[in-house]
Amino acid sequence: MLRFDDLQLFVRTAETGSLSAAARLLDISPAVASAALKRLEQQLETRLLLRSTRSLRLTPEGELFLGHARLALQSLDDGRQQLAGSKVGISGQLQLSAPSDFGRNTLLPWLDEFQLAHPQLHLRLLLGDRVTDLFRESVEIALRYGAPEDSSLVALPVAASNRRVLCAAPAYLAQHGEPQTLEQLAEHNCLLYMLGGRVHERWRFSDGRREQSLSVSGDRVSDDADVVRRWAVAGAGLVYKSWLDVAADVQAGRLKVLLTDWLGEPTPLNLICAHRAQLRKPVHLLREFVQQRCGELLAQAPWPH
Repeated sequence: MLRFDDLQLFVRTAETGSLSAAARLLDISPAVASAALKRLEQQLETRLLLRSTRSLRLTPEGELFLGHARLALQSLDDGRQQLAGSKVGISGQLQLSAPSDFGRNTLLPWLDEFQLAHPQLHLRLLLGDRVTDLFRESVEIALRYGAPEDSSLVALPVAASNRRVLCAAPAYLAQHGEPQTLEQLAEHNCLLYMLGGRVHERWRFSDGRREQSLSVSGDRVSDDADVVRRWAVAGAGLVYKSWLDVAADVQAGRLKVLLTDWLGEPTPLNLICAHRAQLRKPVHLLREFVQQRCGELLAQAPWPH
């Protein structure tokens, strides 16, 4: 991902016509400024500035990108100011329901950070995998994977590009080997999840041209998604989980993503409520906050972006 400070340096350099002058404005050394510009050009895979000992000028590609960079910086600054202004008057109770695994292991530290920024806000958090009845229960909003079955509910996207990934712990793979094809999943112990009394043993994949689904089996089933993930981390078998649920385990080396040539099925995360009147300021702020954090995890996902 492009870095904010790299974009800022590029814009300041273009405006001043001098890399050293831009470095002084940003209070960084010329060496750091040069490295930042080089990093930006490498990420964009194009030359933005033509430099010599006496002059510096934009390339045609640099002139084209300059406008986009300025708009991006302006948009970020506008967003920062809106967040700063929106903190005033945010108070009361926010009642939220979230899936067990995502809520306990991913969302929980994010909520700590959110409440630290909004200390007058009181949170009521319910964790569970069953579908919450938003019309009957004392829950204001819910974070849920997939589109709601009830079309009368309001659903706002939080992580629309999220997918499932096939994973296993290094200890399991060392003992049982790593599957090289989807067909070989039949030879492995697959850890299964149950919701509403139905076991989800049908796993679906796509290679971009065709879809393939297959039935899997294993010696463990749970109606708690967090339990299934914990079994996988412990080396009990393969698991087919939302990337948002296992990203931290993959990054820490506790799980390894398998068969990366195949895309797991889409698993969008949505914010759901019963009425649009419930979309008050704290709800919008929380959605934007969680959406940003999910975006950071999705940027590290193992499928092509």
